[in-house]
Amino acid sequence: MAMITDPNDYFTKGCGRCERFAKPDCSTRRWIDGLSNLRHICRAMGLEETVKWAHPTYMHAGRNIAIFGAFRGDFRLSFMNPGLLQDTEGVLEPQGPNSKTPGVIRFTDVNHVGEMEPVIRAYLQQLIDHAEAGTKPPKVETEIDMPEELGEALDADSELAEAFHALTPGRQRSYMFNISQAKQSSTRVARVEKFRDKIIAGKGALER
Repeated sequence: MAMITDPNDYFTKGCGRCERFAKPDCSTRRWIDGLSNLRHICRAMGLEETVKWAHPTYMHAGRNIAIFGAFRGDFRLSFMNPGLLQDTEGVLEPQGPNSKTPGVIRFTDVNHVGEMEPVIRAYLQQLIDHAEAGTKPPKVETEIDMPEELGEALDADSELAEAFHALTPGRQRSYMFNISQAKQSSTRVARVEKFRDKIIAGKGALER
C-alpha cells in the first residue's frame, strides 16, 4: 500500500499505512475536526506544510517543527526537537515508554485543541525561534550515535519508537550504522522507511 505524499490526502483519506486507508474506520476520521484545527493553527503561524513518514509535518527555516498522528484511542501533536522546549504548562508527555524527552500532546477530545490553542502556539513559537537561531537540542548521551533522521522518525511514530526501543542494543546499532552510512539526508529518511517493517518485527537490519 502506497503511503501518502500530499498532506491534503491525510485529512480526507488517512496516512496510507494500513488497510483502513480511505475507509470510514480510519483513525483520522474519528478525530478529523481536531486534526483540522491543529492544521489551521500550524498554517496560521506560517509553518510550511509537507508530508514525512506519511503524516503532515510542519517546518520552518528548513527544520521540522511538529507532526500529527491519529490512533484509535487518541490523536497527537508531536513537537520535533523537544529537548529545546520549555514545558511551562506541564502538558508534554513522552512519545513512548522509553522516550527520554517528553514532546507530545495527546488529545482524546476534538474540542480540547481549541482550549489548548494558546499553549500550542507558544510551544510552536519556541521551536520557530530556535529554528531561526539555528539552536541545536542538547545531546542525550547514548551508548551509540543515533542518526537525526531515525530520531525524528521515532519521535513521529509511536509504534516504531516502542518497537525500536524493545530491540537488543546490537539490533539498534545495526540500524543506526546502516542509516548513518548514507551521505544524503533524503537517503537516510528512505532507509528508515525501508526498515520500518523489520523494526516492528523485532529483527536487525541484516536479518531476513
